[in-house]
Amino acid sequence: MGLHPIGVHVGAGLSDEGQLEHGGPLARAAEVDADGVQIFLTDPQSYAAPEPRPDAGELSSGDVMVVVHAPYLLNVASTNNRIRIPSRKLLDQHARAAAAVGARGLVVHGGHVLAKDDPSAGADNWRKTFARQVEQGGFPVPVLIENTAGGGNAMARDLDAIGRLWDAVGEFGAGFVLDTCHAWAAGWDLSTVVEAVRAVTGRIDLVHLNNSRDPAGSGRDRHAPLTDGEIPADLLFDVARRADCPIVLETPGDAASHAEEIALLRAALA
Repeated sequence: MGLHPIGVHVGAGLSDEGQLEHGGPLARAAEVDADGVQIFLTDPQSYAAPEPRPDAGELSSGDVMVVVHAPYLLNVASTNNRIRIPSRKLLDQHARAAAAVGARGLVVHGGHVLAKDDPSAGADNWRKTFARQVEQGGFPVPVLIENTAGGGNAMARDLDAIGRLWDAVGEFGAGFVLDTCHAWAAGWDLSTVVEAVRAVTGRIDLVHLNNSRDPAGSGRDRHAPLTDGEIPADLLFDVARRADCPIVLETPGDAASHAEEIALLRAALA
């Protein structure tokens, strides 16, 4: 197994006025001894375009892995023009802003279509999104699609749906993010999940290593600390080991608990 960075989700790290809070993401990474950070570039519940960050130079030139998470509202799969078209624009804006901070990739949820829609329409909308972007020179950072915990007609909730989506976007080099809490909530078998996902996508680019507050198959996306949830910690460590790729913790907790989790995970993977 290679030595891959272990990061932690830190939010935007900015005040409403755009100033760094508590030293910003890099200060939090140093505080918890993380190799990387995952950040938002805007309010995750907003369609606002990202503004230039005051720490863009430090983020892009440093040794700390930077991953950007796109807003939750973004849904390029939608058959609703008033959602899909702004989402395409927002995806492009966030990809460009992610490149400006030296991000390794832009994490995006797979989205969904309406109950009355054929899910294949959503997969085709993803294909059109990538194809249109290729015409404009492509995305400046890898777009990493994340599996989701629940929701009807979701693009990335189950492996069959992900297979349909990858038939549409795989040729464009789309990346994949495996979220263990989401997979658990969707009823996946975590003991074989790495092999099952790679059999469909051919790749796992990032793992969101999260425990769950709820039983397997619950459909609920409620993260728990690494060693304090429904998923056995050893099972999470095994997923991380077999995935053999960068990891980001999105677990609840303060700096001390995140530092402890990172140390524990490093020891488990050593």
